[in-house]
Amino acid sequence: MKIILIQPKMNKRPMDTDLKTRMSPSLALFTLVSLTPAGHEVIIINENLEEIGDHRDAKMVGITITLDVLPRAVEIAATFRRSGIPVVAGGIHVTCSPQNCSRYFDAICIGPAERVWARLIKDAEHGKLQQVYHDMQDFRGDEIVSPAYQRIDKDRYLYSNVVLTSRGCPNRCDFCYNSCQNRIYVRRPIEAVLSDIAALDTRHVLFVDDNFIGVPSYTRKLLHELRGMNLKWSAAVTTKIADHPDLLDLMAEAGCQSLFIGFESINNSSLQGVNKDNHFENYERLANDIHRRGIMLNASMVFGLDGDKGDVFARTLDWLVKNKIETLTSHILTPYPGTELYTRMLDAGRITDDELSNYNTAHVVFQPHGMTASELYQGYLWIYREFYSFRNILRRMPQHRAQRKSYLLFNLLYRKFGPLTAWLARIIPMRLLGNLAAQISYRVK
Repeated sequence: MKIILIQPKMNKRPMDTDLKTRMSPSLALFTLVSLTPAGHEVIIINENLEEIGDHRDAKMVGITITLDVLPRAVEIAATFRRSGIPVVAGGIHVTCSPQNCSRYFDAICIGPAERVWARLIKDAEHGKLQQVYHDMQDFRGDEIVSPAYQRIDKDRYLYSNVVLTSRGCPNRCDFCYNSCQNRIYVRRPIEAVLSDIAALDTRHVLFVDDNFIGVPSYTRKLLHELRGMNLKWSAAVTTKIADHPDLLDLMAEAGCQSLFIGFESINNSSLQGVNKDNHFENYERLANDIHRRGIMLNASMVFGLDGDKGDVFARTLDWLVKNKIETLTSHILTPYPGTELYTRMLDAGRITDDELSNYNTAHVVFQPHGMTASELYQGYLWIYREFYSFRNILRRMPQHRAQRKSYLLFNLLYRKFGPLTAWLARIIPMRLLGNLAAQISYRVK
């Protein structure tokens, strides 16, 4: 049976270039390849890289969905269904808001696919697809199947060296998909993680967990294994890392180069309003502790929380520059359907935009409290421009000389001159660009 797996084209944000669309492959789709029983032909199509083309000989189509690509996924599904080809949808938005998705597809998969994918394929073969596949009760980390890394075309992606140590997050911040009813948090066996790293055959690894330190004791064991492997790696953690200085020591010893941290806001009242257990008064010490160990910071900030007023952008920029935060990932607060935040805003009549393609953290889709929608959007654009201005790039220069090459590569070639670098990527394979950046930054391939 011929199966087509599709990643719909993403909606780029104002600061994004084509580098963003080609950052890394979808582990979800390559995991489905691993789960597919022998004897079936599986074709993966990333619409960010290629046209879908004519596949009327396919027997089933699978689409992975985030909220902002749902409208495009619906269009794709309708085209195939008109040709009599059944379409199955899964992914984070389907899992968190299945009631808003099921009518567009022949079947939806809620939660992990490991237990249901082979059964779903068999049902499709016999023309007996169920409307919903959902088997996640007591799902264990050792059930997670490794992606089919051997199928990834590395020339297409800036980074193909992506690894998961866990799925989900133990925290339940109101604006995050992890506050949805169908989300789970499980950790993989450490042996499986090490096996994936070995399969990648690289010293440069990106851990793409929602929360790399969800259970510190697990992370501690993993870091002991990573020591001595001569890796250079990055991961996402929460501000809770401040409570575990020994983990920071181990991270530095094991080759950690940068940490993505959801600081989210410099206003404690804003944080408390979305069940975010952060405390602004601890941020500066945390930044210093991380920098002192030679690790860079990518700060995630969310604007438009109910405690925010018009001055939040300038105050946030001042803090970021003062503390030499190396990179910024900025978001407009976005109430995803299925989250606690969405339910609360919907009940209060604050949702102002039902166009789901705008739900990519770059549009104002609700009525803010402390500023107008226009002020929120213009402030969002302003802080990106100012943070990545030449003046502030120089002011934020890392004290550790060893970090300056990678810092300048990201701030200049990825952000400041991203369109030029994206143009070069049309000529130079993405793998070569990624390898060159890793060699310049860390002297690894």
